[in-house]
Amino acid sequence: MATEVKGEGGTGGWRRYWPLLALLLVAAAVWASGLYRYLSPDALKTHYGDLRGYVAAHPFLAPVAFACLYAVAVAVSLPGAALLTLASGLLFGTWLGAFLVVVGATAGAVVVFMVARTSLGEPLRRRAGPWLERMASGFREDAWSYMLFLRLVAVFPFWLVNIVPAFLGVPLRTYALATPIGIAPATVVYAGIGSGLGDVIERGGDIGLGTVLTPGVLLPLAGLGLLALLPIALKRWRRRKAA
Repeated sequence: MATEVKGEGGTGGWRRYWPLLALLLVAAAVWASGLYRYLSPDALKTHYGDLRGYVAAHPFLAPVAFACLYAVAVAVSLPGAALLTLASGLLFGTWLGAFLVVVGATAGAVVVFMVARTSLGEPLRRRAGPWLERMASGFREDAWSYMLFLRLVAVFPFWLVNIVPAFLGVPLRTYALATPIGIAPATVVYAGIGSGLGDVIERGGDIGLGTVLTPGVLLPLAGLGLLALLPIALKRWRRRKAA
């Protein structure tokens, strides 16, 4: 009995919150540093020459630093990740840039997932009651398809999709595999567009997310997302037919 009390409210119970506290401290440090001010189209245009020079001078360190920066941006939900994706293509080319984004985004998302599951998942499930478990049961049954859909189609904010699966009991393996596969198509498109922004900047033109968020880009991604839900639809159709 004494062990249970310690696990719920004593020192042992508080250990689960250390990962959350560590992440909050990192987020506070990032915001205090003012890093978010550099995640803007104007800042990218202003520092474009310096960034290209750094990449050329550090062909190994620069890609690693970029992937780490992207992971931190995702982990602390720093605004401007879409602009960073454009910057990946601008600085490293379409394919290397997309690869770095997928690696960084997946790493950051897994950190958020693990923090949410260890620090918040169990307390939330206890307080939410049976309804959350019923939702979790349905989500877990088709976790792969749901995760692919949520990653392929940006229906919900990226940070929300990073957290909610942890509360719904999605296995880490499913989450960690569906994330890079799901974000890869859009990432390649964004990085490809970013790779052509160098000419725009050199001509003094404006850059922004309007370059990317067009029907020609979004509609094919939405189609891929609907295809990800097809197995769920077929499963339910077979169940109704069998009944």
